[in-house]
Amino acid sequence: MKTKDLLSLNNLDRSGIESILELAGKIKKEPKQYLQVLSGKTIGLVFQKPSTRTRLSFEVGMFQLGGNAVYLGAEDIRLGIREDLRDLARTLSRYLDGIVARTYAHEDVENLAKHSSIPVINGLSNSYHPCQALSDLFTIKERFSSLDSLVVSYVGDGNNVLHSLIQICALMGVSLKIATPKGYEADQEVLRWAMSRSSKINAGHDPRKAVEGADVVYTDVWTSMGQEKEAKKRRKIFREFQVNPQLTALAKPKHVVMHCLPAHRGEEIADEVLDGGHSVVFDQTENKLHLHKAILSLWLENSVQRSAVSVR
Repeated sequence: MKTKDLLSLNNLDRSGIESILELAGKIKKEPKQYLQVLSGKTIGLVFQKPSTRTRLSFEVGMFQLGGNAVYLGAEDIRLGIREDLRDLARTLSRYLDGIVARTYAHEDVENLAKHSSIPVINGLSNSYHPCQALSDLFTIKERFSSLDSLVVSYVGDGNNVLHSLIQICALMGVSLKIATPKGYEADQEVLRWAMSRSSKINAGHDPRKAVEGADVVYTDVWTSMGQEKEAKKRRKIFREFQVNPQLTALAKPKHVVMHCLPAHRGEEIADEVLDGGHSVVFDQTENKLHLHKAILSLWLENSVQRSAVSVR
């Protein structure tokens, strides 16, 4: 079965995810073998939200695959304001071979996909960050080789990054222990979906319990884009959820620390942890490039190759 778009991870299955990770590994190992895979292809980066890593990894990745990328920022597009989103989707479909969308409302990504005849890839929405979760799992597999018996801990806000992490851990059978402040939990529908597929997803409010015995300690910013007015309030509520040396001391001796960046140093993560020997944060950052090249190759090269990505 074919999947035209990559909007979230809940319609992929384990074999589909594994095929993406496998190709990313091949691309990272032998990048010269993939230099012209997307020759003559062009993607549009439709970004309501600014970005460093997502923009660079898709732009550079497309160039390294022999294709082109056109950046369409918030003022260029004014998504849903300057013109009807249906008309925009149809217009972009006449010029481009694919769209990477980075939006606030997840419905905007869904509507772009609904009215586009070309693949739409979710580069981030307020609900999900699927490409991030895929590159994170690629980094975890690279460091630990096997996912069997692995324990991932997430400490912080119940945001889009956590939602996609929940989905991928449920699909891959990875144990995930979550600690968020009360009132800042992950979306209950996402949790119910994951728990119906895996008994290894556990959500609570105690960061110490979440991190104890973990192989991977993951955190993200306490205040995401669009929530700036809540920053002061969130800093007070989240202060016991900082990933610092005292907290990570509870993890396994050979644990790794992850953060999708950008980081608010001294808030959700201490400098000595982010810059310490257990941190794989910048490996994570690099691996976005290889993983995004795999996604672009699978979704844009041709429909025959794209059909290899299994969906439920």
